[in-house]
Amino acid sequence: MVSEGVHSLIDASSQVLLIWGIKTSRRTANFQRPFGYGRELYFWSFIVSLVIFSLGGCISFYQGLLRFSKPQIEGSASWNYAVLGFAFIFNLISMIAALKAFNKQRKDVPFWEAVIKTKDPSTIIVLLGDLGDLLGLIVAFLGIFLGRLTNNPHYDGIASMIIGGILIVISGILIRESKSLLMGETTSRKTLRSIVKLAEADAAVIKVKKHFSTYLSPEEVLLQLNMIFKDDLTTAEITDAVQRVIKNIKKEFPRIKQIFIEPVAK
Repeated sequence: MVSEGVHSLIDASSQVLLIWGIKTSRRTANFQRPFGYGRELYFWSFIVSLVIFSLGGCISFYQGLLRFSKPQIEGSASWNYAVLGFAFIFNLISMIAALKAFNKQRKDVPFWEAVIKTKDPSTIIVLLGDLGDLLGLIVAFLGIFLGRLTNNPHYDGIASMIIGGILIVISGILIRESKSLLMGETTSRKTLRSIVKLAEADAAVIKVKKHFSTYLSPEEVLLQLNMIFKDDLTTAEITDAVQRVIKNIKKEFPRIKQIFIEPVAK
């Protein structure tokens, strides 16, 4: 029960930090942050993944070890079951809401592939956090039930250690994804191929020589294209072509907010 209490406290703390990250990430760009504050969400998601879940997992695991060193059965089983039951219902409601939001984002993409490739860490943190909660509640129930049934308090310690293990595994997954986003992920190869095809369709463009992109937030991508233009174009014609390409890309891919095009030699 202590481990599940720690688990619940971690969830509440993590969601407060995520709300703060979402709020700060929506601040308007200024002189100090010309590309905006979008990566604030990635930073706070990384903090939640690294500190909150890892710390909670270690505390829960340690609680299990303590129970082994001082085995005892205490407290009312009825109250424990009641608390776990209400917690299960509330967490199930939360997970269903998070799953609906996640399914809306992933569309036809397989579940695990969508978790790995998502650019919105807040959704998977809530979803995996709630999934871990439900698993932890089931483990806590079994630990208490088997401990009372067999009069063996070691089941309680085992359950606490398993809950800690669940938190640590979830933490590892979230750390991996949050770190990748914080360091800067490019948009998908499919999207980049479509962008190159769209740019090269312009009459003034010979080819796209290089392309660079990175996510600044779940809904904002920065893109740079190094393009070769036809030799007989004037500066004004190249400028017009650049504006056309930018307009067409933004129309087709609304997430790409910042586009820089640099004319280069063959």
